[in-house]
Amino acid sequence: MVNTIPAKSGKAVHIKNGQSIKIINTHGKQVIDTWAFNANELSEYMSMEHSRTTILKLIPAVGDVLHTNRRNPILTFIEDTSPGIHDAVISACDNERYQLLGYKGYHKNCSDNLIEAMDELELTFNQRGTPFNLFMNIPWDVKGNLIFEEPVSQPGDYVVFKAEMDAVIAFSACPQDILKINGPERQPTEAHYQIFN
Repeated sequence: MVNTIPAKSGKAVHIKNGQSIKIINTHGKQVIDTWAFNANELSEYMSMEHSRTTILKLIPAVGDVLHTNRRNPILTFIEDTSPGIHDAVISACDNERYQLLGYKGYHKNCSDNLIEAMDELELTFNQRGTPFNLFMNIPWDVKGNLIFEEPVSQPGDYVVFKAEMDAVIAFSACPQDILKINGPERQPTEAHYQIFN
């Protein structure tokens, strides 16, 4: 069954060890912040810092195993139909980020979307780590300067991960509509996911 991650919102789901999850960029230009937690101990979570130390890459790719803050395998990257441009450096947006960008008042954001998605499963957590920002395009130059660019993915592009432990996977269809990270139209869209054995 294909499930929806609503535009500008979050969704979380349980996945068993050995199952796979497909995350679909339905309309092509949507960034999908992605977290993973050990279902039996939520203080253990997928860590981009620990994963980079293991895979020695800034952008995880097919064949790479993503690790937790306790250095255990949690997800294996098994398929990617996009050009392979993702981000494992930038933190999840929060309301404070939008204030720094000049927005007045409350703005939907990935940090709160994660909390709300986990709440729907009646789960609480204290740590989350930097998300794996699927389809997000953050190029860098030789001096290490970062730039926010629009995704290079196309409608229907997807990635697939295999769970290496019982896990909770959480997503946010990023609400960013000030910068062009969700495309030049700055119109966040829904995305989809599917779990299979």
